[in-house]
Amino acid sequence: MVDLVIIGAGPAGITASVYAARKKMDFLVITRDIGGQAALSGDVENYTGYQFITGPELAEKFEEHMRKYKIKLKEDEEVINLEKINDEILIKTNQEDYKTKTVIIASGKRSKELGISGEKEFKNKGLTYCATCDAPLFAGKEVAVIGGGNSALDAVLQLLKIAKKIYLINNRLTLAGDLIMQEKIKQSEIVKIFNDAQIKEIFGDKMVNGIKIKKQNKEEILPVQGIFVEIGLIPNSEFIKYINKNKQGEIIVNCYNETNLPGIFAAGDVTNVPEKQIIIAAGEGAKAALGAFKYLARV
Repeated sequence: MVDLVIIGAGPAGITASVYAARKKMDFLVITRDIGGQAALSGDVENYTGYQFITGPELAEKFEEHMRKYKIKLKEDEEVINLEKINDEILIKTNQEDYKTKTVIIASGKRSKELGISGEKEFKNKGLTYCATCDAPLFAGKEVAVIGGGNSALDAVLQLLKIAKKIYLINNRLTLAGDLIMQEKIKQSEIVKIFNDAQIKEIFGDKMVNGIKIKKQNKEEILPVQGIFVEIGLIPNSEFIKYINKNKQGEIIVNCYNETNLPGIFAAGDVTNVPEKQIIIAAGEGAKAALGAFKYLARV
């Protein structure tokens, strides 16, 4: 039995762990990976203290700070069930079982899938969900980026100096990402934007070699060797039942990061807190850790 278990080691989970360590709490961190969505981001220009830093570099700084405290870290473990029985919180992973008095769910989000023909067949065969991870593999090639929000625009910006041609395919009437990112993209001669367009099919041989889109009832085939799917994220919250979530599956928290179940806190992108930003997730992780500490002092 420990005082606290933190699920996830993205910006929220790592910050929570630093605060918990400084409070001398008996706790451990369970995570599939370290860095979360921050490690998959491109250039970060809005994290206070760093005028410019890449996502992977910032995630490395987070990890370095966390490891300074010699935190008990269970890596490559996935939580598959969490339930509260009386005053005990029971956590089951794909490797072990744990008991704790409090928990902070900071499990983040994962990429949405398109759900169209060819997607599963060509995953990791030209189709990817992470431009930061895979963009260099498509040097000199024609690629498609699917989406119209910040994640899609970020992918395009990363590909500008790498790809030969970029097709940005957006199913909305206009792009939804930050205006400064839109301006940079629209100035590029290698980017062609398809707004109000639907993805119909992905095809190829052993690797991707084309994508079929539909715009204004006309179908068109784009000869691409790479496809980056950037259409949003799904919260990693399926492992916990009997907790209040919104329609998107995000865990509902109050301003103290409390859920409807006493002793269970949540922080970061897995919650309904508006604006999914690295700096916001980090702040929410700090609040959650302080909340868990105060809860233990009361019970």
